[in-house]
Amino acid sequence: MTITKLFLIFSVTLWLAYVPCVKGRQTRNSDYHGKLSSLHLTLATEEFNNEVQFPRFAEPIPNVTVTIGRDALLPCVVDNLRNYKVAWVRVDTQTILSIHHNVITQNSRISLSYNDHRSWYLQIKNVQEVDRGWYMCQVNTDPMRSRQGYLQVVVPPSIVDKETSTDMVVREASNVTLNCKAVGYPEPYVMWRREDGEDINYNGETVNVVDGEVLHIVKISRLHMGAYLCIASNGVPPSISKRIVLRVQFPPMLSIPNQLEGAYIGQDVTLECLTEAYPTSINYWTTERGDMIVSGDKHEAVSSDSGYNKYMMLKIRNVNPKDFGSYKCVAKNSLGETDGVIKLDEIPAPSTTTTQVSPHVTSSIKKNGRNGNKNSRQRPIDYAVEEWRESDSDGDYTLVSMRTPQDPSDGSGEPASLRVQGIWTVLLLFLTLALLFVVRR
Repeated sequence: MTITKLFLIFSVTLWLAYVPCVKGRQTRNSDYHGKLSSLHLTLATEEFNNEVQFPRFAEPIPNVTVTIGRDALLPCVVDNLRNYKVAWVRVDTQTILSIHHNVITQNSRISLSYNDHRSWYLQIKNVQEVDRGWYMCQVNTDPMRSRQGYLQVVVPPSIVDKETSTDMVVREASNVTLNCKAVGYPEPYVMWRREDGEDINYNGETVNVVDGEVLHIVKISRLHMGAYLCIASNGVPPSISKRIVLRVQFPPMLSIPNQLEGAYIGQDVTLECLTEAYPTSINYWTTERGDMIVSGDKHEAVSSDSGYNKYMMLKIRNVNPKDFGSYKCVAKNSLGETDGVIKLDEIPAPSTTTTQVSPHVTSSIKKNGRNGNKNSRQRPIDYAVEEWRESDSDGDYTLVSMRTPQDPSDGSGEPASLRVQGIWTVLLLFLTLALLFVVRR
């Protein structure tokens, strides 16, 4: 029990001793925080007063984008500058460009302008790519105050001729690569297309535009022949292009629309051939004996070009029997030659017919009726005109009498059909009487 009492007495003593200490510590902490708050308020007040008294930037320095060769202007607006000074500095090189009213740099393209002791402008004339970067406007306060702005210099695209293909001549079925190197800022986008706007047969696909600096064509054909445009653009005007002419060499080829032609004596006839070749071929016509045909009164040889295509025409005037036979059209170039044969045969001449105009005869016809005689009317009567024919007598030609087809007569004025009918009637009566006579006997 004695030990327990002693422990309790010791614990109470410690507690009584601790309570005043805690209260004293809390009092000291409260005093410290109060003093610290007062110090912060004092510092904030002093800082606010300093901010009001010190210079301040009225607006940020904007980022400026300028095309190469033009002028750039960077503004710096400072309020409440008082006796402080403004300086412009190139950030990446730490080069001082100007201090207050004075230009420090030796770069003659840089100048300074200002007004109202508030706005300070850094001017850069004929901007170049080396001017691209950050620029700082400083005020010599303590500590220093500053603002930065970025000058972006853009460059329109241009084509590097040394690294770009020129006009090319290649053999058909070979592989071809065209290069187009373009520079600029931002980096240019390059594409290829045909100058005539036609589609490109690009490695098995039909496309209108090919992207990229390289145009690679496998097994080129004559259909690829033409002018190509390499076009570079990067959003900075103007875009630029270069024209590259691609020529494809191949030996002559020939086609004949009609290998067999017909003509009759005295007719004009035309023979035709179509050829393809590059380099351009020499074209001519020959007879079946191999004689070259030259234009003249009898023959006219004409040819016209359209790219690698050529149209050949041979006109033969007033065909006679000697003109029938075979004709050859020939095409030659440095890579080879070809020819084709056209056969000209005789055909019967078309029959000719002559037409004679029938005469119109006007006659007066009297009509008797109940009303007596009336004024006669005239009407045209068409006569069938028969051709002259040879009679039995030598040298004599007789003309068959003319009759109207509507009113045939024998010249007595009586229609022939009535006379025939009357004859048949008399014959029938005669036969009837004869039969009656025979029966009675």
